[in-house]
Amino acid sequence: MCGCRLSRMKETTNKNDLVEALCRELGFPKKETQNIVDSLFEMIKIGLEQGRDVKLPGFGNFLMRNKKSRLGRNPKTGEQVEITARKVISFKASSILRDRVQKGGIKKK
Repeated sequence: MCGCRLSRMKETTNKNDLVEALCRELGFPKKETQNIVDSLFEMIKIGLEQGRDVKLPGFGNFLMRNKKSRLGRNPKTGEQVEITARKVISFKASSILRDRVQKGGIKKK
């Protein structure tokens, strides 16, 4: 298991936080680590653009769904409007990730 730890205690972790943690863990130069992280996210984006689900064991699945068109309502006017068919991305956490989050994972200081 990775011993990576995010150094700053914040409510939100961003891509730069991930790069810095991986840089410390792997000992790679920051630019190389940034390229690895960017490549990973790009591969996920390409898979989703091509309509494929992206499965990351132990983490979760990014799933593509097709939503049918339907009638909706404009909240300001109350007028009915057609909501067009579209593709949506959803994320389903793995049972491993869900269990870890429920147990509290790493405790904050």
